[in-house]
Amino acid sequence: MSTETSTQPAPFATHTVINQAPPRRDINEFTLNTALLDAVDRYAPQASRSELSRIGDLVGSADFINDARLANEHGPKLATHDEWGNRVDSIEFHPAYHRIIGEALRSGAHSHAWTNPGPGANPERAARFMLFSQIEPGHACPVSMTHAVVPSLRADVKLADFWIPKATATDYDPRRIDPAKKTAVTFGMAMTEKQGGSDVRANTTRAIPSGDHYLITGHKWFCSAPQSDAFLVLAQLDEGVSCFVVPRILPGGGLNSVRIQRLKDKLGNKSNASSEVEFDSTVGWLLGGPGKGVRTIIEMVSQTRLDCILGSTAGMRQSVAEAAWHARGRAAFGSTLIDQPLMRAVIADLQLESEAATFTAMHLAAAHDDEGADAADFRRLATAVGKYWICKRGPGHAYEALECLGGNGYTEAFPLARRYREQPVMAVWEGSGNVIVLDVLRALGREPATAKAFLGFLETGLGRHPDFDAAFESLAGSLQTAARDLAGGEPDALAGLSAKGRGLVERMALLMQAAILLESAPAEVAASFVQARLGPDRGWEYGALPEGVDIDFLVDRA
Repeated sequence: MSTETSTQPAPFATHTVINQAPPRRDINEFTLNTALLDAVDRYAPQASRSELSRIGDLVGSADFINDARLANEHGPKLATHDEWGNRVDSIEFHPAYHRIIGEALRSGAHSHAWTNPGPGANPERAARFMLFSQIEPGHACPVSMTHAVVPSLRADVKLADFWIPKATATDYDPRRIDPAKKTAVTFGMAMTEKQGGSDVRANTTRAIPSGDHYLITGHKWFCSAPQSDAFLVLAQLDEGVSCFVVPRILPGGGLNSVRIQRLKDKLGNKSNASSEVEFDSTVGWLLGGPGKGVRTIIEMVSQTRLDCILGSTAGMRQSVAEAAWHARGRAAFGSTLIDQPLMRAVIADLQLESEAATFTAMHLAAAHDDEGADAADFRRLATAVGKYWICKRGPGHAYEALECLGGNGYTEAFPLARRYREQPVMAVWEGSGNVIVLDVLRALGREPATAKAFLGFLETGLGRHPDFDAAFESLAGSLQTAARDLAGGEPDALAGLSAKGRGLVERMALLMQAAILLESAPAEVAASFVQARLGPDRGWEYGALPEGVDIDFLVDRA
């Protein structure tokens, strides 16, 4: 027998892994996000850079990213009854979910704008919220609603005094106990019903007075975050749709009759619990006047619409960051992907979309700092327009970024498959596309000051780029005509414009984004956006960029 050692490899020995990008872990998601850094400088110069950097380190850590995976792979589970048959309506979450939402709430992602009012408060809160939402978006739903409920709660001094300090506390307490014994609470909402959807005036849920409170009976098709401590609920009184604060646990510790029928099995948003609920003589307290429910809850809806923009924007940052990271760490056909012209054009275009969304999100957040009438008129239209466009751009942006990773992007081991499923929810929630378009058209007709404020802002971009000037002249004429035709409140006028509504709102959105970039972003970003989105050679797919776009500048910022 030969004693020589064989130099041949073992027949089943694995190969060494080469030409794969390193794991995108243990990085700072704030300091690497050049668009957000610049937007914070512009809109929240007083912001705590140290706190934003701390959050950036936290959400970019391997542990936080793993928690995001666990929270989505092990989603919430509903137990309607305990083992002895008692109705409990309890939702169990993986510990990773509690760690994530706890960090977000302790970091003021829900409360900073309310507890630190003044210029830059809302943009700084937006930056905190987006950093958490970039890595794990599902938990952001109750964080957003807890932030958004504050203006609505102010409709009643007694309810506000009890709930607002708890809703704005920088802490997290998931226990199901009497809210009077808690220092921190979260809020949800229950508006829509199966027969009406966005048409909440078609609701059939009823409320009847009972002493200092009301008893509510009905079925809600969507109740967001049913594990919350309290909800804003719409129900009918004789005077019309009214708004109520409904606690999950009653004073004294008893369980309120909020019957969770099932958790929704959604396309994405898997870490977040969305549910159908039934109210059976459920105790609630009237918020705002009888019949003023829509007016009362619309304050909350306006805030959550802004957060839909923030969530879509955070998703765009995750998408382009992952795509650029992969392209820098992967080679094909003799060179690194990031050095190949086709890939550079795609990455640059994805970054351009992310830049526009980031600056728009922060600009709209800043508009919520200003309590003046002009700012209110502007954000009335601008928030709806931004919500329509940015949220609709999210899914396509996520898909294109996913494709940059090739087969890896299509697997659940990488985060972009989850992001691709997540992005559509922002466009559906708080008014899907057609609802938003109708909202814009009604505002043009009923609130002419909104069109004036919106056009006034767009005028700030004039004289800086010929493509912008040409697009402005066309839109200004269309807006003025639409506002005039709608001013009489004729149903035929609204019906006639509705068919063209999406085109009008799209043009409004692109010009708004361009004006914001021309005012606040680096000149290279603004000029590239105007050429790529408003110019005559605009492409249809990401990467189909016209001459003059500063691809190198954008790729570096990605």
